[in-house]
Amino acid sequence: MINCSDSIPAAPESLHPSLWRASQLARSSTRCVDTGHAALSAQLPGGGWPTGALVDLLLQQPGIGEMRLLRPALAEVAARRIVLLQPPHPPQALALAALGVPPSQLIWLRAGRTADALWAAEQVLRSGSCGAILFWQNQVRSDSLRRLHLAAQGGETLFFMMRPLAAGQDASPAPLRLALRPQAGGIEIDFVKRRGPQRDAPLFLPLSSNLIQTHIPRHAPVDRPVTAPAPAGSLQSQLVH
Repeated sequence: MINCSDSIPAAPESLHPSLWRASQLARSSTRCVDTGHAALSAQLPGGGWPTGALVDLLLQQPGIGEMRLLRPALAEVAARRIVLLQPPHPPQALALAALGVPPSQLIWLRAGRTADALWAAEQVLRSGSCGAILFWQNQVRSDSLRRLHLAAQGGETLFFMMRPLAAGQDASPAPLRLALRPQAGGIEIDFVKRRGPQRDAPLFLPLSSNLIQTHIPRHAPVDRPVTAPAPAGSLQSQLVH
């Protein structure tokens, strides 16, 4: 008689990296960048933000702390360009410097049409020349998401899509989907999707509320915007330089 237990490997991931036990976090098949928040990193496969993959950040509304959440990771990859695509507000130079992102490393892109914004995101991902891209978009078709995720897999760029909470009801190829809601002193994170066990209880993550004041000189103007956004069509020359 065959003992079935002898035929099951102790580590399913030894058969394929996409396999894992339901009770454990999956191993990441790509390089991960530390989130800078120990409590959050402990809940993510690979212990950080995955590169070369779409990450869905579902926001109750823009400006609830998502940039402070991403600050350590953006500072880690700021040796390469950081792309802000369709941000809801003009990025401020000193605020970005406080986040550890030199304004000289920033590319701010605006597109008049959704199709142009999607094209720009795909070009950034396929170029492999940028450390991160943050893309704000309310509505994206599932086939466009799959195309972007496929483009991301060809490199090691951090790729965050900022979308409304309601988008969490739609299917997405993103291996990691987090819902963010503001709470006093920080944000509340729900794990909509991750490669690992389901977590029902949200994670509260404290965030500093006076980041700018502690990183820039007193009386320095904080409302100086980064140079005007570049049109998506001019992207190729910026990636080359």
